[in-house]
Amino acid sequence: MNIESSSADTPSRAGMHRETIAAARPGGAGGVVNALGIVTAILPGGIHSVASEGRVLRCQRAVSCLLRPELGDTVLVTGPDDQRLYLTAVAEQADASTARIDVTGDLTLASERGAVRVKGATQLHLEGREGLDMQTAHLRIGAQAADCQIGRMSYQGEEARATVVNIRIIGRVYEAIVDRLGHLSKSAFRMTEGLD
Repeated sequence: MNIESSSADTPSRAGMHRETIAAARPGGAGGVVNALGIVTAILPGGIHSVASEGRVLRCQRAVSCLLRPELGDTVLVTGPDDQRLYLTAVAEQADASTARIDVTGDLTLASERGAVRVKGATQLHLEGREGLDMQTAHLRIGAQAADCQIGRMSYQGEEARATVVNIRIIGRVYEAIVDRLGHLSKSAFRMTEGLD
């Protein structure tokens, strides 16, 4: 017994491919949205208004889109239908001179086996509103000039060494409490007004 199927009953591969493409287009048969557009407004609640092919798409920024979209940026919008849309990526910035990686909660940059480097062509700023904590086995700082302004500082350590050409200390009160003091100098000058 031979069973034959006609070509009219079996959909061709080309036909199935055309249906898949139509479903992936905005407003396609399957409702899937995959569009490129321009950010026209950022509304309260993190809603982004994106203009794409004469339509206005309202979408939330996806968690995977770390680069914060700005007005005028070209972005990719994806979702299963018009009611569930996500801004998944910034394809092109309107102003490429500035960019911001923005997250809601804590952010950790980690390398399991290698080093992490943060580089800036001009300047590098570290800012913590509540504090800045550094923990390491070895700390090395190199700079041509340094300006340190601290309201109050407390240092605790086993040893401190300083090798400088000139040192100058200007203050109102200077106190030193030591068990043993050694001072060697080629010349010394001290002028005191009051008790010595």
